[in-house]
Amino acid sequence: MEILQDPFMQRALLAAVLVGVTAPAVGIHLVQRRQALMGDGIGHVALTGVGLGFLLSTNPVWMATLVAVVGSVAMELIRAYGRTRGDIALAMLFYGGMAGGVMLMNLSGTGSNANLTSYLFGSLSTVSDEDVTAICLLAGFVLLVTVGLRRQLFAISQDEEFARVTGLPVRLLNLLVAVTAAVTVTVAMRVVGLLLVSALMVVPVAAAQQITRSFAVTFVAAVAIGVSVTLTGTAASYYQDVPPGATIVLLAIAVFVLLTLLAAPLAGRRAKAAGAECDLDVPVARRPTDDVQV
Repeated sequence: MEILQDPFMQRALLAAVLVGVTAPAVGIHLVQRRQALMGDGIGHVALTGVGLGFLLSTNPVWMATLVAVVGSVAMELIRAYGRTRGDIALAMLFYGGMAGGVMLMNLSGTGSNANLTSYLFGSLSTVSDEDVTAICLLAGFVLLVTVGLRRQLFAISQDEEFARVTGLPVRLLNLLVAVTAAVTVTVAMRVVGLLLVSALMVVPVAAAQQITRSFAVTFVAAVAIGVSVTLTGTAASYYQDVPPGATIVLLAIAVFVLLTLLAAPLAGRRAKAAGAECDLDVPVARRPTDDVQV
């Protein structure tokens, strides 16, 4: 195939597969915890790491990972200990991260619109061998955490108080989820961009939930959807010369709409079937005159 003959597309497709797997794997826990927009906030903070990487002439992916991890830990601590002013502190962290990234890129002398756009919305042509190495290592860490600790992460995502009673280190696991989300953001930023990565962490999970019931099946379905849309979007960007990040996110939303439309009649049939079973199980009421002897 022509698409596999270009080295930059080989790197892009590998990165797309890793993003398609890792983003929903972390996103399912954020959705369960009602923190769907956390990835968006981490993306804002990670831009400061990108700018710092350019300023210090180091790999922006690794620097973005470091800054995003620090930012995600700060977010989790604010969430855990913040009171009425917690939302304001988070807003300042988000917007400060975005502004800091733009300023640092400008100070580095490489803050052109092309460089900024490639990190904000993704750019397949700029994925280097060094980026692929970093993405592979970071994706390995994400999968190790999300698969190896799936039972513990499921427990804290469903009910933190119950998990604490059972003896789980809830605070440590919450921080681990935040760190894993930060790593996922930096894994995905070269493909879908920092501003769109949150959608890839949330939309495939929401789509899978339309047709699944159990957590494990939802996990598998969300990863399958994530890989499908990232590969399809990457191929479409190659053949049609369209932005990869926007294409991938729009495909994910299209899958969500399609599955929602398919799930509605199925849910209705299930409800009718359940109602019919209940009617068969309920004994027929006796009339008051049944016991009267004529």
